Amino acid sequence: MSGDDARLDQLVELVVELASGRLDRRMEVSAAADRIDAVVMGLNMMAEELQALNGDLEARVTERTDQLRTAQQQLERVALYDPLTGLANRSLLADRIERAMAHAEHGAAPPAVLVLDLDGFKAVNDSFGHSVGDLLLVEVADLLRRVVHETDTVARLGGDEFALVVLDGEVERVLEVADRVIAALQQPVPAGGHACWVGASIGVCFATRGQSSETLLRDADTAMYAAKASAPGTVQIYEPAMHAAALARVRLAEDLREALAANQLKVHYQPIIELAGRNLAGAEALARWHHPERGPLPPEEFVAVAEATGLVTTLDTWVLDTAVAQLARWRETTLGDRPFGLHVNISPIGFRAPRFADTVAACLARHGVAARDLLLEVTETQMMGEDAQTLQSMEVLRSAGVGVAIDDFGTGCSSLTYVRRLFVDLIKIDRSLVTGVDRDPHQHRVAAAILAVVDAFGLAAVAEGVETEEQAAVLTALGCRYGQGWLWGKPLSPADMTRRLRATVHR
Repeated sequence: MSGDDARLDQLVELVVELASGRLDRRMEVSAAADRIDAVVMGLNMMAEELQALNGDLEARVTERTDQLRTAQQQLERVALYDPLTGLANRSLLADRIERAMAHAEHGAAPPAVLVLDLDGFKAVNDSFGHSVGDLLLVEVADLLRRVVHETDTVARLGGDEFALVVLDGEVERVLEVADRVIAALQQPVPAGGHACWVGASIGVCFATRGQSSETLLRDADTAMYAAKASAPGTVQIYEPAMHAAALARVRLAEDLREALAANQLKVHYQPIIELAGRNLAGAEALARWHHPERGPLPPEEFVAVAEATGLVTTLDTWVLDTAVAQLARWRETTLGDRPFGLHVNISPIGFRAPRFADTVAACLARHGVAARDLLLEVTETQMMGEDAQTLQSMEVLRSAGVGVAIDDFGTGCSSLTYVRRLFVDLIKIDRSLVTGVDRDPHQHRVAAAILAVVDAFGLAAVAEGVETEEQAAVLTALGCRYGQGWLWGKPLSPADMTRRLRATVHR
Protein backbone atom coordinates (compact mmCIF):
# COMPACT_ATOMS: atom_id res chain seq x y z
CA MET A 1 0.00 0.00 0.00
CA SER A 2 1.32 3.44 -0.88
CA GLY A 3 1.95 6.16 1.71
CA ASP A 4 -0.95 8.23 0.43
CA ASP A 5 -3.32 5.28 0.72
CA ALA A 6 -2.29 4.76 4.35
CA ARG A 7 -2.87 8.43 5.16
CA LEU A 8 -6.29 8.30 3.50
CA ASP A 9 -7.21 5.29 5.61
CA GLN A 10 -6.11 7.18 8.75
CA LEU A 11 -8.12 10.19 7.61
CA VAL A 12 -11.25 8.07 7.13
CA GLU A 13 -10.72 6.50 10.59
CA LEU A 14 -10.41 10.01 12.11
CA VAL A 15 -13.67 11.12 10.49
CA VAL A 16 -15.47 8.02 11.81
CA GLU A 17 -14.15 8.54 15.35
CA LEU A 18 -15.05 12.24 15.38
CA ALA A 19 -18.52 11.40 14.09
CA SER A 20 -18.94 8.89 16.92
CA GLY A 21 -18.22 11.58 19.48
CA ARG A 22 -14.57 11.02 20.24
CA LEU A 23 -13.70 14.69 19.89
CA ASP A 24 -10.30 14.28 21.53
CA ARG A 25 -8.88 12.31 18.56
CA ARG A 26 -6.35 14.03 16.28
CA MET A 27 -4.16 13.09 13.20
CA GLU A 28 -0.57 14.12 12.73
CA VAL A 29 0.21 16.34 9.72
CA SER A 30 2.89 14.84 7.43
CA ALA A 31 5.94 16.55 5.98
CA ALA A 32 4.39 16.45 2.55
CA ALA A 33 2.11 19.44 3.31
CA ASP A 34 -0.19 18.42 0.48
CA ARG A 35 -3.95 18.43 0.05
CA ILE A 36 -4.44 15.49 2.42
CA ASP A 37 -2.57 17.40 5.12
CA ALA A 38 -4.78 20.43 4.48
CA VAL A 39 -7.86 18.28 5.10
CA VAL A 40 -6.21 16.81 8.21
CA MET A 41 -5.50 20.28 9.59
CA GLY A 42 -9.06 21.33 8.87
CA LEU A 43 -10.48 18.28 10.66
CA ASN A 44 -8.14 18.82 13.63
CA MET A 45 -9.29 22.46 13.93
CA MET A 46 -12.93 21.45 13.62
CA ALA A 47 -12.42 18.81 16.33
CA GLU A 48 -10.88 21.48 18.62
CA GLU A 49 -13.89 23.76 18.06
CA LEU A 50 -16.37 20.96 18.61
CA GLN A 51 -14.60 19.82 21.76
CA ALA A 52 -14.64 23.37 23.15
CA LEU A 53 -18.31 23.82 22.27
CA ASN A 54 -19.18 20.46 23.77
CA GLY A 55 -17.36 21.34 27.00
CA ASP A 56 -19.18 24.65 27.20
CA LEU A 57 -22.49 22.92 26.56
CA GLU A 58 -21.85 20.36 29.27
CA ALA A 59 -20.95 23.14 31.71
CA ARG A 60 -24.17 24.98 30.83
CA VAL A 61 -26.22 21.81 31.22
CA THR A 62 -24.62 21.15 34.62
CA GLU A 63 -25.30 24.75 35.71
CA ARG A 64 -28.93 24.62 34.54
CA THR A 65 -29.40 21.25 36.21
CA ASP A 66 -28.07 22.66 39.50
CA GLN A 67 -30.36 25.70 39.14
CA LEU A 68 -33.36 23.48 38.47
CA ARG A 69 -32.50 21.30 41.46
CA THR A 70 -32.15 24.39 43.69
CA ALA A 71 -35.45 25.82 42.40
CA GLN A 72 -37.15 22.49 43.02
CA GLN A 73 -35.79 22.41 46.57
CA GLN A 74 -36.99 25.97 47.14
CA LEU A 75 -40.44 25.13 45.79
CA GLU A 76 -40.58 22.07 48.00
CA ARG A 77 -39.56 24.19 50.99
CA VAL A 78 -42.24 26.77 50.22
CA ALA A 79 -44.81 24.02 49.74
CA LEU A 80 -43.85 21.97 52.80
CA TYR A 81 -42.26 24.31 55.36
CA ASP A 82 -43.37 27.38 57.29
CA PRO A 83 -41.39 30.37 55.96
CA LEU A 84 -41.11 32.10 59.35
CA THR A 85 -39.99 29.27 61.63
CA GLY A 86 -38.73 26.67 59.17
CA LEU A 87 -40.99 24.07 60.77
CA ALA A 88 -43.14 21.68 58.79
CA ASN A 89 -46.40 23.21 57.56
CA ARG A 90 -49.84 21.59 57.42
CA SER A 91 -49.12 19.76 54.17
CA LEU A 92 -45.92 18.14 55.38
CA LEU A 93 -47.48 17.44 58.78
CA ALA A 94 -50.37 15.59 57.13
CA ASP A 95 -47.89 13.55 55.09
CA ARG A 96 -45.89 12.63 58.21
CA ILE A 97 -49.08 11.58 60.00
CA GLU A 98 -50.23 9.48 57.05
CA ARG A 99 -46.81 7.74 56.90
CA ALA A 100 -46.92 7.04 60.63
CA MET A 101 -50.44 5.64 60.27
CA ALA A 102 -49.29 3.47 57.34
CA HIS A 103 -46.53 2.01 59.53
CA ALA A 104 -49.12 1.33 62.21
CA GLU A 105 -51.10 -0.73 59.70
CA HIS A 106 -48.04 -2.99 59.40
CA GLY A 107 -47.64 -3.55 63.12
CA ALA A 108 -45.97 -0.40 64.44
CA ALA A 109 -47.55 1.54 67.33
CA PRO A 110 -49.93 4.32 66.21
CA PRO A 111 -48.64 7.89 66.65
CA ALA A 112 -50.04 10.65 68.85
CA VAL A 113 -50.75 14.20 67.72
CA LEU A 114 -50.38 17.19 70.04
CA VAL A 115 -51.77 20.63 69.17
CA LEU A 116 -50.65 23.55 71.31
CA ASP A 117 -51.68 27.18 71.37
CA LEU A 118 -49.68 29.87 73.14
CA ASP A 119 -51.41 31.59 76.08
CA GLY A 120 -50.74 35.31 76.14
CA PHE A 121 -49.32 35.63 72.63
CA LYS A 122 -51.76 38.41 71.69
CA ALA A 123 -50.58 40.45 74.66
CA VAL A 124 -47.01 40.23 73.33
CA ASN A 125 -48.13 41.44 69.89
CA ASP A 126 -50.23 44.23 71.38
CA SER A 127 -47.53 45.35 73.82
CA PHE A 128 -44.32 45.00 71.81
CA GLY A 129 -45.47 44.81 68.19
CA HIS A 130 -45.78 42.08 65.56
CA SER A 131 -42.04 42.01 64.82
CA VAL A 132 -41.36 40.90 68.40
CA GLY A 133 -44.26 38.48 68.10
CA ASP A 134 -42.62 36.91 65.04
CA LEU A 135 -39.30 36.62 66.86
CA LEU A 136 -41.13 34.95 69.73
CA LEU A 137 -42.64 32.37 67.36
CA VAL A 138 -39.16 31.58 66.01
CA GLU A 139 -37.83 31.13 69.55
CA VAL A 140 -40.76 28.88 70.47
CA ALA A 141 -40.15 26.82 67.33
CA ASP A 142 -36.52 26.28 68.36
CA LEU A 143 -37.62 25.39 71.87
CA LEU A 144 -40.03 22.75 70.54
CA ARG A 145 -37.32 21.24 68.33
CA ARG A 146 -35.17 20.79 71.43
CA VAL A 147 -37.96 19.28 73.49
CA VAL A 148 -39.10 16.49 71.14
CA HIS A 149 -37.26 13.37 70.00
CA GLU A 150 -35.40 13.29 66.67
CA THR A 151 -38.00 10.98 65.14
CA ASP A 152 -40.88 13.32 66.02
CA THR A 153 -42.23 16.10 63.81
CA VAL A 154 -42.79 19.73 64.86
CA ALA A 155 -45.09 21.87 62.70
CA ARG A 156 -46.58 25.33 62.75
CA LEU A 157 -50.28 25.32 61.86
CA GLY A 158 -50.59 29.11 61.67
CA GLY A 159 -50.64 32.07 64.02
CA ASP A 160 -49.42 30.91 67.43
CA GLU A 161 -50.65 27.33 66.99
CA PHE A 162 -48.19 24.43 66.68
CA ALA A 163 -48.47 20.67 66.31
CA LEU A 164 -46.28 17.72 67.24
CA VAL A 165 -46.39 14.19 65.86
CA VAL A 166 -44.94 11.70 68.32
CA LEU A 167 -44.16 8.28 66.87
CA ASP A 168 -44.84 5.21 68.97
CA GLY A 169 -47.60 7.06 70.82
CA GLU A 170 -47.31 5.24 74.12
CA VAL A 171 -49.21 7.25 76.76
CA GLU A 172 -46.35 7.92 79.21
CA ARG A 173 -43.97 8.89 76.41
CA VAL A 174 -46.44 11.33 74.85
CA LEU A 175 -47.44 12.95 78.14
CA GLU A 176 -43.75 13.30 78.98
CA VAL A 177 -43.27 15.34 75.80
CA ALA A 178 -46.32 17.48 76.66
CA ASP A 179 -45.02 18.07 80.20
CA ARG A 180 -41.61 19.12 78.83
CA VAL A 181 -43.30 21.68 76.58
CA ILE A 182 -45.38 23.07 79.47
CA ALA A 183 -42.30 23.26 81.73
CA ALA A 184 -40.15 24.92 79.06
CA LEU A 185 -42.73 27.66 78.49
CA GLN A 186 -43.07 28.42 82.19
CA GLN A 187 -39.87 30.43 81.83
CA PRO A 188 -39.74 33.78 79.96
CA VAL A 189 -38.83 33.46 76.30
CA PRO A 190 -36.38 36.12 75.06
CA ALA A 191 -37.46 37.88 71.88
CA GLY A 192 -36.32 41.22 70.48
CA GLY A 193 -34.80 42.33 73.75
CA HIS A 194 -37.93 41.52 75.75
CA ALA A 195 -38.68 38.73 78.20
CA CYS A 196 -42.00 37.34 76.94
CA TRP A 197 -44.13 35.30 79.32
CA VAL A 198 -46.27 32.84 77.41
CA GLY A 199 -47.64 29.48 78.39
CA ALA A 200 -49.22 26.76 76.28
CA SER A 201 -52.52 24.92 76.30
CA ILE A 202 -52.10 21.45 74.77
CA GLY A 203 -54.55 18.98 73.31
CA VAL A 204 -53.51 15.36 72.75
CA CYS A 205 -55.12 12.77 70.48
CA PHE A 206 -53.88 9.18 70.50
CA ALA A 207 -54.39 7.69 67.05
CA THR A 208 -56.26 4.50 66.36
CA ARG A 209 -55.77 2.48 63.20
CA GLY A 210 -57.70 3.77 60.23
CA GLN A 211 -57.91 7.43 61.30
CA SER A 212 -57.05 10.16 58.80
CA SER A 213 -54.59 12.95 59.47
CA GLU A 214 -57.44 15.44 59.20
CA THR A 215 -59.43 13.68 61.92
CA LEU A 216 -56.43 13.39 64.21
CA LEU A 217 -55.60 17.09 63.90
CA ARG A 218 -59.25 18.05 64.39
CA ASP A 219 -59.58 15.99 67.55
CA ALA A 220 -56.26 17.22 68.99
CA ASP A 221 -57.36 20.79 68.23
CA THR A 222 -60.68 20.14 69.99
CA ALA A 223 -58.84 18.88 73.07
CA MET A 224 -56.57 21.95 72.99
CA TYR A 225 -59.57 24.29 73.06
CA ALA A 226 -61.02 22.27 75.93
CA ALA A 227 -57.75 22.82 77.84
CA LYS A 228 -57.75 26.54 77.05
CA ALA A 229 -61.38 26.89 78.15
CA SER A 230 -61.10 24.95 81.41
CA ALA A 231 -57.55 25.63 82.60
CA PRO A 232 -55.08 27.45 80.32
CA GLY A 233 -51.57 26.11 80.56
CA THR A 234 -52.64 22.49 80.98
CA VAL A 235 -52.88 19.30 78.88
CA GLN A 236 -56.16 17.70 77.83
CA ILE A 237 -56.50 14.27 76.22
CA TYR A 238 -59.18 14.04 73.55
CA GLU A 239 -62.42 12.28 74.39
CA PRO A 240 -65.30 11.73 71.95
CA ALA A 241 -67.58 13.86 74.12
CA MET A 242 -65.36 16.85 73.33
CA HIS A 243 -66.24 16.62 69.64
CA ALA A 244 -69.94 16.55 70.46
CA ALA A 245 -69.46 19.58 72.70
CA ALA A 246 -67.58 21.41 69.93
CA LEU A 247 -70.41 20.72 67.47
CA ALA A 248 -72.90 21.94 70.06
CA ARG A 249 -70.93 25.18 70.42
CA VAL A 250 -70.95 25.67 66.66
CA ARG A 251 -74.72 25.19 66.54
CA LEU A 252 -75.18 27.50 69.52
CA ALA A 253 -73.05 30.14 67.78
CA GLU A 254 -75.29 29.91 64.71
CA ASP A 255 -78.38 30.26 66.92
CA LEU A 256 -76.84 33.24 68.73
CA ARG A 257 -76.04 34.97 65.44
CA GLU A 258 -79.69 34.55 64.38
CA ALA A 259 -80.95 35.65 67.80
CA LEU A 260 -78.92 38.86 67.68
CA ALA A 261 -80.15 39.61 64.16
CA ALA A 262 -83.77 38.99 65.21
CA ASN A 263 -83.42 40.92 68.51
CA GLN A 264 -84.40 37.83 70.52
CA LEU A 265 -82.12 38.52 73.50
CA LYS A 266 -83.18 40.60 76.49
CA VAL A 267 -81.32 42.81 78.93
CA HIS A 268 -82.04 42.50 82.65
CA TYR A 269 -80.80 44.84 85.36
CA GLN A 270 -79.38 43.94 88.78
CA PRO A 271 -79.56 46.69 91.43
CA ILE A 272 -76.37 48.20 92.86
CA ILE A 273 -76.85 49.59 96.38
CA GLU A 274 -75.04 52.31 98.29
CA LEU A 275 -74.20 50.47 101.51
CA ALA A 276 -74.19 53.40 103.93
CA GLY A 277 -77.82 54.40 103.33
CA ARG A 278 -79.04 51.31 101.46
CA ASN A 279 -80.04 53.56 98.55
CA LEU A 280 -80.33 52.40 94.93
CA ALA A 281 -77.23 53.77 93.21
CA GLY A 282 -77.41 52.09 89.82
CA ALA A 283 -77.77 48.80 88.01
CA GLU A 284 -75.69 46.36 85.97
CA ALA A 285 -77.04 45.46 82.53
CA LEU A 286 -76.91 41.70 81.93
CA ALA A 287 -77.76 39.86 78.70
CA ARG A 288 -80.36 37.10 78.93
CA TRP A 289 -81.35 34.59 76.26
CA HIS A 290 -84.38 32.34 76.23
CA HIS A 291 -83.41 29.82 73.58
CA PRO A 292 -86.44 28.68 71.51
CA GLU A 293 -85.56 25.00 72.05
CA ARG A 294 -83.33 24.87 75.14
CA GLY A 295 -85.07 27.50 77.22
CA PRO A 296 -83.16 29.99 79.42
CA LEU A 297 -79.41 29.63 78.89
CA PRO A 298 -76.79 30.52 81.52
CA PRO A 299 -75.05 33.74 80.41
CA GLU A 300 -71.60 32.19 80.90
CA GLU A 301 -72.51 29.55 78.30
CA PHE A 302 -73.53 31.79 75.42
CA VAL A 303 -71.04 34.56 76.28
CA ALA A 304 -68.21 32.00 76.10
CA VAL A 305 -69.47 30.92 72.67
CA ALA A 306 -69.66 34.55 71.57
CA GLU A 307 -66.04 35.10 72.63
CA ALA A 308 -64.84 31.94 70.89
CA THR A 309 -66.60 32.71 67.59
CA GLY A 310 -66.02 36.46 67.26
CA LEU A 311 -69.63 37.39 68.07
CA VAL A 312 -68.76 39.01 71.37
CA THR A 313 -68.26 42.49 69.89
CA THR A 314 -71.69 42.34 68.27
CA LEU A 315 -73.17 41.14 71.57
CA ASP A 316 -71.42 43.90 73.55
CA THR A 317 -72.60 46.59 71.12
CA TRP A 318 -76.18 45.32 71.24
CA VAL A 319 -76.25 45.22 75.07
CA LEU A 320 -74.70 48.70 75.26
CA ASP A 321 -77.21 50.23 72.86
CA THR A 322 -80.19 48.47 74.48
CA ALA A 323 -79.19 49.45 78.01
CA VAL A 324 -78.38 53.08 77.16
CA ALA A 325 -81.72 53.40 75.34
CA GLN A 326 -83.46 52.01 78.46
CA LEU A 327 -81.63 54.49 80.70
CA ALA A 328 -82.79 57.31 78.45
CA ARG A 329 -86.40 56.18 78.96
CA TRP A 330 -85.90 55.95 82.72
CA ARG A 331 -84.41 59.44 82.78
CA GLU A 332 -87.48 60.77 80.97
CA THR A 333 -90.18 58.88 82.87
CA THR A 334 -88.83 57.98 86.32
CA LEU A 335 -85.35 59.08 87.34
CA GLY A 336 -85.23 62.69 86.25
CA ASP A 337 -81.89 64.14 87.36
CA ARG A 338 -81.40 61.67 90.19
CA PRO A 339 -77.87 60.11 90.20
CA PHE A 340 -77.92 56.65 88.69
CA GLY A 341 -75.02 54.64 87.26
CA LEU A 342 -75.57 52.18 84.42
CA HIS A 343 -72.94 49.41 84.36
CA VAL A 344 -72.33 47.55 81.08
CA ASN A 345 -69.89 44.67 80.60
CA ILE A 346 -67.47 44.98 77.69
CA SER A 347 -65.13 42.20 76.58
CA PRO A 348 -61.39 42.95 76.29
CA ILE A 349 -61.80 42.40 72.54
CA GLY A 350 -64.22 45.31 72.48
CA PHE A 351 -61.84 47.57 74.39
CA ARG A 352 -59.08 46.73 71.91
CA ALA A 353 -61.19 47.65 68.87
CA PRO A 354 -59.59 50.72 67.20
CA ARG A 355 -62.71 52.92 67.27
CA PHE A 356 -64.35 51.54 70.41
CA ALA A 357 -64.40 54.89 72.25
CA ASP A 358 -66.09 56.49 69.21
CA THR A 359 -68.74 53.74 69.24
CA VAL A 360 -69.54 54.47 72.89
CA ALA A 361 -69.70 58.23 72.30
CA ALA A 362 -72.02 57.76 69.32
CA CYS A 363 -74.33 55.53 71.38
CA LEU A 364 -74.60 58.09 74.17
CA ALA A 365 -75.25 60.91 71.70
CA ARG A 366 -77.88 58.89 69.83
CA HIS A 367 -79.93 58.36 73.00
CA GLY A 368 -79.16 61.66 74.70
CA VAL A 369 -77.52 60.09 77.78
CA ALA A 370 -74.77 61.85 79.71
CA ALA A 371 -71.36 60.18 79.74
CA ARG A 372 -71.24 60.34 83.54
CA ASP A 373 -74.23 57.97 83.72
CA LEU A 374 -72.34 55.12 82.02
CA LEU A 375 -69.71 52.88 83.55
CA LEU A 376 -68.07 50.13 81.49
CA GLU A 377 -66.84 46.95 83.17
CA VAL A 378 -64.04 44.71 81.93
CA THR A 379 -63.18 41.43 83.67
CA GLU A 380 -59.81 41.38 85.42
CA THR A 381 -58.95 37.79 84.47
CA GLN A 382 -59.23 38.69 80.78
CA MET A 383 -56.85 41.63 80.95
CA MET A 384 -53.40 40.75 79.61
CA GLY A 385 -50.56 43.02 80.65
CA GLU A 386 -50.10 46.56 79.41
CA ASP A 387 -52.19 46.35 76.27
CA ALA A 388 -51.66 49.64 74.42
CA GLN A 389 -55.04 49.76 72.65
CA THR A 390 -56.96 48.98 75.87
CA LEU A 391 -55.09 51.67 77.77
CA GLN A 392 -55.76 54.19 75.01
CA SER A 393 -59.48 53.37 74.95
CA MET A 394 -59.68 53.70 78.73
CA GLU A 395 -57.91 57.04 78.64
CA VAL A 396 -60.19 58.43 75.89
CA LEU A 397 -63.33 57.19 77.64
CA ARG A 398 -62.32 58.65 80.99
CA SER A 399 -61.49 61.97 79.34
CA ALA A 400 -64.99 61.96 77.85
CA GLY A 401 -66.54 61.34 81.27
CA VAL A 402 -67.38 57.63 80.88
CA GLY A 403 -66.49 55.54 83.94
CA VAL A 404 -64.40 52.37 83.73
CA ALA A 405 -64.50 49.50 86.24
CA ILE A 406 -62.49 46.33 86.72
CA ASP A 407 -64.85 43.40 87.27
CA ASP A 408 -64.08 40.31 89.37
CA PHE A 409 -61.19 42.12 91.05
CA GLY A 410 -58.98 39.86 93.15
CA THR A 411 -59.02 36.86 90.81
CA GLY A 412 -55.95 37.95 88.79
CA CYS A 413 -52.99 40.30 88.99
CA SER A 414 -52.77 42.12 85.68
CA SER A 415 -55.28 44.83 86.57
CA LEU A 416 -52.86 46.63 88.92
CA THR A 417 -51.38 48.16 85.76
CA TYR A 418 -54.68 49.91 85.08
CA VAL A 419 -55.23 50.89 88.71
CA ARG A 420 -51.73 52.34 89.00
CA ARG A 421 -52.20 54.45 85.88
CA LEU A 422 -55.54 55.71 87.19
CA PHE A 423 -57.43 54.55 84.10
CA VAL A 424 -60.29 53.15 86.19
CA ASP A 425 -62.90 54.64 88.49
CA LEU A 426 -64.33 51.62 90.25
CA ILE A 427 -63.29 48.18 91.48
CA LYS A 428 -65.79 45.32 91.66
CA ILE A 429 -64.64 42.79 94.26
CA ASP A 430 -65.22 39.23 93.10
CA ARG A 431 -67.94 37.27 94.89
CA SER A 432 -65.43 34.57 95.86
CA LEU A 433 -63.80 37.11 98.20
CA VAL A 434 -67.13 38.21 99.68
CA THR A 435 -68.42 34.76 100.59
CA GLY A 436 -67.60 34.13 104.27
CA VAL A 437 -66.27 37.63 104.90
CA ASP A 438 -68.45 37.82 108.02
CA ARG A 439 -67.21 34.54 109.57
CA ASP A 440 -63.85 33.63 108.01
CA PRO A 441 -60.94 35.67 109.45
CA HIS A 442 -58.81 34.98 106.38
CA GLN A 443 -61.52 36.22 103.99
CA HIS A 444 -61.98 39.24 106.25
CA ARG A 445 -58.26 40.10 106.04
CA VAL A 446 -58.22 39.66 102.24
CA ALA A 447 -61.26 41.92 101.79
CA ALA A 448 -59.74 44.51 104.12
CA ALA A 449 -56.47 44.49 102.18
CA ILE A 450 -58.21 44.91 98.82
CA LEU A 451 -60.34 47.76 100.12
CA ALA A 452 -57.21 49.43 101.53
CA VAL A 453 -55.63 49.29 98.05
CA VAL A 454 -58.81 50.69 96.52
CA ASP A 455 -58.87 53.52 99.05
CA ALA A 456 -55.16 54.27 98.53
CA PHE A 457 -55.84 54.97 94.86
CA GLY A 458 -58.89 57.12 95.64
CA LEU A 459 -61.33 54.70 94.00
CA ALA A 460 -64.68 53.25 95.01
CA ALA A 461 -65.55 49.56 95.32
CA VAL A 462 -68.60 47.40 94.67
CA ALA A 463 -68.77 44.08 96.51
CA GLU A 464 -70.36 41.43 94.30
CA GLY A 465 -72.38 38.44 95.48
CA VAL A 466 -73.64 39.94 98.75
CA GLU A 467 -76.31 37.57 100.09
CA THR A 468 -76.73 38.38 103.81
CA GLU A 469 -77.11 41.43 106.01
CA GLU A 470 -74.09 40.23 108.01
CA GLN A 471 -71.89 40.39 104.92
CA ALA A 472 -73.23 43.83 104.09
CA ALA A 473 -72.52 45.08 107.61
CA VAL A 474 -68.90 43.83 107.58
CA LEU A 475 -68.26 45.33 104.14
CA THR A 476 -69.72 48.67 105.23
CA ALA A 477 -67.47 48.67 108.29
CA LEU A 478 -64.45 47.97 106.08
CA GLY A 479 -65.22 51.04 103.98
CA CYS A 480 -66.79 49.39 100.95
CA ARG A 481 -69.11 51.93 99.33
CA TYR A 482 -71.42 49.78 97.18
CA GLY A 483 -72.87 46.28 97.17
CA GLN A 484 -74.55 44.04 94.63
CA GLY A 485 -76.16 40.65 95.13
CA TRP A 486 -79.24 38.63 95.86
CA LEU A 487 -79.67 40.39 99.19
CA TRP A 488 -81.12 43.28 97.18
CA GLY A 489 -82.52 41.31 94.29
CA LYS A 490 -81.73 39.17 91.29
CA PRO A 491 -81.46 40.71 87.81
CA LEU A 492 -84.81 42.27 86.92
CA SER A 493 -86.63 42.64 83.63
CA PRO A 494 -86.96 46.24 82.35
CA ALA A 495 -90.59 46.34 83.56
CA ASP A 496 -89.70 45.06 87.05
CA MET A 497 -86.74 47.42 87.29
CA THR A 498 -88.99 50.31 86.28
CA ARG A 499 -91.38 49.43 89.14
CA ARG A 500 -88.41 49.21 91.53
CA LEU A 501 -87.22 52.65 90.45
CA ARG A 502 -90.67 54.18 90.84
CA ALA A 503 -91.03 52.71 94.32
CA THR A 504 -87.61 54.07 95.27
CA VAL A 505 -88.26 57.54 93.86
CA HIS A 506 -91.61 57.88 95.58
CA ARG A 507 -90.49 56.37 98.85
